[in-house]
Order: sequence, then structure tokens, then C-alpha cells
Amino acid sequence: MALSSSTLCHQNLTKPYYISFHKQPHILSHLQFQTPPKTLTLDPKFTITGGCKLSGHVPISGSKNSALSILAATLCCSGTSKLHGVPNLSDTRTMASILRSLGAEIEACNGEMWINADGVGSVEPCPEDIGKIRGGFFVIGPLLARFGEAVVALPGGCDIGTRPVDLYIRGLRALGAIVELGDGKVRAQAANGRGLVGGRFRLDHPSVGATETLMMAACMADGVTVLSNVAKEPEVIDLARFLTGSGACVEGAGSDTLYIKGKNQLHGSECIVPPDRIEAGTFMLAAAITRSSISMSPVIPSHVACLIDKLLAAGCKITCAHDTLEVSAVPDDVGDNLQGFDVRTCPFPGFPTDLQPQTMVLLTTCNGSSIVEETVFENRMGHVRELQKLGARIQVCGSTAVICGKEKGRVGCRRSN
Repeated sequence: MALSSSTLCHQNLTKPYYISFHKQPHILSHLQFQTPPKTLTLDPKFTITGGCKLSGHVPISGSKNSALSILAATLCCSGTSKLHGVPNLSDTRTMASILRSLGAEIEACNGEMWINADGVGSVEPCPEDIGKIRGGFFVIGPLLARFGEAVVALPGGCDIGTRPVDLYIRGLRALGAIVELGDGKVRAQAANGRGLVGGRFRLDHPSVGATETLMMAACMADGVTVLSNVAKEPEVIDLARFLTGSGACVEGAGSDTLYIKGKNQLHGSECIVPPDRIEAGTFMLAAAITRSSISMSPVIPSHVACLIDKLLAAGCKITCAHDTLEVSAVPDDVGDNLQGFDVRTCPFPGFPTDLQPQTMVLLTTCNGSSIVEETVFENRMGHVRELQKLGARIQVCGSTAVICGKEKGRVGCRRSN
């Protein structure tokens, strides 16, 4: 099916990627996470020979961000949870290590993970691991909900801007927690000495991490919780589906308000992690940048609709059939030139900030001038200096960049002398 800017392929393909079982899957006795072979040596640099076309089909991995929040949510569950399509990345391995430090048992093999949190006896995960990834902090919600207390180090993550935990803290306080911050750790406990209670909380801005953490905490709180101005990202919907499949009562995922009725206990369930929209978007942009044609699957087109719109406007040809997307920028298909366009990043369903740097690279190869405005993270222009070293003509003022496209007879960046 060919796509145009007026007839986007926005099928709801999320459901086929999720299944739920009330039975408890079997967990093996010796649980280890598969790691890359020890003989594999990773070179700290990439050597790239440019001027090549891309071709072929790319399998898209499961969503890293969805996997991290779902892994944290397994702490709410009794019995075993089984996840399919978990990407074997350093972040997911770190999250598995965090869960193990609490006492969870985990097995992982070929993208599948079995997690049993029945043996969790600690409320303080390994601070070194928490400091490695932003998603590690998510466990404060499930721990506080299940045990009535939690001690979690401040999170790490990418250096792309300020991402304070004040929304998390104020949200947990709205659910009846006493929360203190000191010595690089957040200490929280239920004020009533028993557990969290339902409440109302409006987020100052739709933070994905805060939305997910408070959703997990509210699932086992006593009473009804209403969270407003929440994030609408697909990863939030993925987490809500997993929790609902585990026995939670969550309504409103995908809207700006969540209604959650707490339950005393959740059970393990089985789910498939949906495809990573950022990975898919990156390969879509790679096809456009190199004026190539590649296909990829599985992809949920509605998750990358904003990028599809931009690429179509630029002149790319995009077709989709079920969960397979093909992007072509081959001159024989689309003509010699792609046109520049403007981008303003914002929360879903707007243009994703995680695709902003890749998009800027594309714009250096397009005709005309383009404007990129970053509204999510204040430090997400660090790549501009590196592109300028390659000859890109980009001017930055604050969080806005103006990109001058290709000159006549030359495409994109050039190596500087």
C-alpha cells in the first residue's frame, strides 16, 4: 500500500504484539542472562566508508523503553512473567541486574525473559546499576507499592539535559508516601505504615518516566488514583497493557488522564514487547539520507506517523503492508532532490526528540533551509558541532538550529580539512 500525506497507513497494529495468560509459566532453576561471547571485542570507534547505497530488509528489535518499564513492573507480580522480544542491550541487561539485586530470578534466551519476583526481599537495588540507566529509577514505584518502602539511588542516563525526579517524588507523596532525598538516594515509605493510598496528581509536564512510575505505584494502592496531564507515548500504553494482563485495573492509557483502581495483588503474565519506533525511524532516515531503498518489519506505522509525514513531504516514497514498511529515496523513484522541512520536537504524538539528531543529518542533504526546534531536552544539540566538522552548515541559537541544505552539485556534509 503506497502512502501519501493525506492517506497515511495508521492501522492499529499494537494488539497483535500483545498476549496475556493467567497461567504461571514455568521458570527454570538456574537463571542466567545471556551476554555476548567473551571473545567478542568491541572497537571503540566506527570506521565508515561513505558514498554507498543501502538495500535489503531490516528486522526491528523490541522496544527498549517498553522493555525497561515492563521489567520494572514485574516486581508488582507474584509468580512468573514471560516477555518476548526483549532486546539484548546493555540497558536491558542492567535492568535485569537491578532486579536480581533485589532478589528476583531471571532467565533470558533469544529475546525471551522469564522473571520471578517472589523471592524479592530487598527494597534497595544496587546503586551502581541504578546510576547507569535512567530507567532503573522506575523500580521505586513497584517497590513502594508492594512493600510500603523503597530506597533508590538517583538515576543515570544520557547527558541530554536536566531530567529531575521531582515529579516522581511529588506524585508518590500524593499517593500517601513520605519521601526524602539525601546522600544521592530517594527514601520513601508509606505514611500509614501499611501501603500507598489512591489519590489525585497532575503532572507539570507529560513525563514518560514519571507517568509509568506512578502508574505502577497506583496499581497496588488502596483506592482509586487519577493521574492527569500524563504522557501518551506508546510505551505508556505497552506498560498499561502488561499491568492489565497481570490483573491491574488501568483505564485511559493513550489519553491525558489515567484512572487506576488499586488491587491487593497482581499475578505474572506473558506479553510481547512491541517493535522499537525509534529504531524503525532511524532506519527510515538512513534510507532517506543515503538515497536508498530498504524495508523493515515489524513496524507499527501509527508510532512513526509524524516521521512518515515529514519524509513524504520531503519527497520520499513510502509503502506499507501489514507490519512491513518500505522507504525509498532512490532518485529513479523520487527524483534527484529531496526538499528540506521544519521540525519541532514534542511529546507523542508529536515529533520524537530521539529522532531529532538523525533528522538533522538528513536535512543537510536536502534542498533549501530547514529549522529544527528542540523543546524536550535543552542539551540535545551536541551533535551539531560534530556535523559542522564534516562541513555541515548549521547555525544554533539556544534550542533552535537552522540547517542550510546541500549546495549545487554537492550532497550533504563533506570532510573538513
